Amino acid sequence: MRQSAWQKEWDYLMKQENDYIRKNRYKKASKLNSILESKIPDGLQNTLDIAFAKAFELIFQKGTGIIEKTYNKDGIEKQYQDSQYSAELYEDRDSLRQFSENAAGSGNKNLVITSVEGVGLGVLGIGLPDIPLFTGVLLKSIYEVALHYGYSYDTETEKFFILKLIQAALSYGPDLVAFDDQINEFIDNNELPENYEQSLQIKGTAGTMSTELLYMKFLQGLPVVGAIGGAYDTVYLQKVLKYAKLKYHRRFLADQKDDFTPILA
Repeated sequence: MRQSAWQKEWDYLMKQENDYIRKNRYKKASKLNSILESKIPDGLQNTLDIAFAKAFELIFQKGTGIIEKTYNKDGIEKQYQDSQYSAELYEDRDSLRQFSENAAGSGNKNLVITSVEGVGLGVLGIGLPDIPLFTGVLLKSIYEVALHYGYSYDTETEKFFILKLIQAALSYGPDLVAFDDQINEFIDNNELPENYEQSLQIKGTAGTMSTELLYMKFLQGLPVVGAIGGAYDTVYLQKVLKYAKLKYHRRFLADQKDDFTPILA
């Protein structure tokens, strides 16, 4: 029996996901972090926890409408509808891959914005005020990916998915595997975890972000040399985007499975 277009695309995605998990099995030691470790002031971790959590809460409550003004939402939705029509009509791999190809370039402009903003504030020694800006660009990038695959981002369910994506993308080893399994379970069932509370997930994601960005945000708060820390905003955004595209692709394929006819020998 020959594989269907859906099965071929699914197998290709599974290989990409396995490669991502394998490459992030261990966190590489950083000489810069070792140098900075003794200089991190007490309480900075907690300060970052609070700052990231407040940034998520503010954007979720009041910022989504503002973010939507920074990209062509209607245009992306129209592109998705056109691709969906082609996929349903032809049921081949070329039409099925159109969604991931459309999403592939999503976020490239945001990488440039993050780089300029992060380095600029770093030169001035501005670290903490960068957090709402970085978080806003991060969410904007994920929102655009979501739209390319036909998903919204403004319900409690979608916010959970996004928060968990970010948490997993900035984790390593057993934590990454555990979070990845939780995301896959959500994709399979499309249900929030039992006893889910958004505020607790925000704290969890904020904590993962502050842990991963601790040294760079400290460095960004130092004039001139802070440009190095600010430049890492782009590195982290790129890492989250790569993972988000994989998981939205998986979610899309899981939802498309029943619409593709198996190819018999």
